[in-house]
Amino acid sequence: MQRLLITGGAGFIGANFVRHVLAHTDDHVTVLDKLTYAANLKSLEGLPEDRFNFVHGDICDAGLVDTLVAGADVVVHYAAESHNDNSLHDPRPFLDTNVVGTYTLIEAARRHGTRFHHISTDEVYGELSLDDPERFTEDTPYCPSSPYSSTKAASDLLVRAWVRSFGLRATISNCSNNYGPYQHVEKFIPRQITNVIDGIRPKLYGRGENVRDWIHANDHSSAVLAIIAGGRIGETYLIGADGERSNKDVVELILKQLGQTPDAYDLVVDRAGHDLRYAIDSTKLRDELGWEPLFSNFEAGLEDTIAWYRNNEDWWRPQKAATEARYTEQGQ
Repeated sequence: MQRLLITGGAGFIGANFVRHVLAHTDDHVTVLDKLTYAANLKSLEGLPEDRFNFVHGDICDAGLVDTLVAGADVVVHYAAESHNDNSLHDPRPFLDTNVVGTYTLIEAARRHGTRFHHISTDEVYGELSLDDPERFTEDTPYCPSSPYSSTKAASDLLVRAWVRSFGLRATISNCSNNYGPYQHVEKFIPRQITNVIDGIRPKLYGRGENVRDWIHANDHSSAVLAIIAGGRIGETYLIGADGERSNKDVVELILKQLGQTPDAYDLVVDRAGHDLRYAIDSTKLRDELGWEPLFSNFEAGLEDTIAWYRNNEDWWRPQKAATEARYTEQGQ
């Protein structure tokens, strides 16, 4: 049994990882979460009390972080400000959490010799052309486009520097876009699902041609566990499930699976700095660690996700009105 400290474990991807760890290992999990608007304690309900505990706190709090890291075998760092639109409106929280918070954690991990795994995003690599057959690899140069992705790039580079300069026992993973249960309704897929459930026409930026490489959160979780168990210290692993779809295709599929006509959506003004395409080559992860996604079929994973949102209105309903009001104010 290992003792895992999971930052951001009440957020979407973090909560799915917490549940995955407790379901597939004998490990004990401590979650450290600031409980910003994107976190939800209901995502952690029903977990075994003898193997799970929750700490409300900020990863920028050096004293608290030091105490928690001292009692952990592994730190898994999910905590992040992650919404691109919000980073364009107010970049400062992204600098505080994604850069200063990461620094605080890796300093504590360095002092205590604690194994550290850093969760990052494919957005640090910038964008690919829509007609480009290439995909991001671990050797792709960084070229972030937004305040969000630039702060994640900075945090990645901090971790790499601490590995080289101080011998931090760390690995990094950069993942493609996640979808699945417990995702805040401000995000693309749950927003469209819940809009259709509520009889609201989905909205697409621009012409809906932008492409994302989708992966189910459960598959992201299993990949991270594989990296913690067998990944080489100092290495970066890209996590993807060959799920490239245009935003237009995703919305049309959601409408179809919810029994609507596929053209029942509206186009809105494109977002500033909207990257055209992301695509992950996860060959290194698959070859070195033998990882494979369970949801290799995006349509099946989306159907599973839609079913979860239809069956868990009590989880997302309290967020919905305020989220749509904010989008309406922004003309989106």
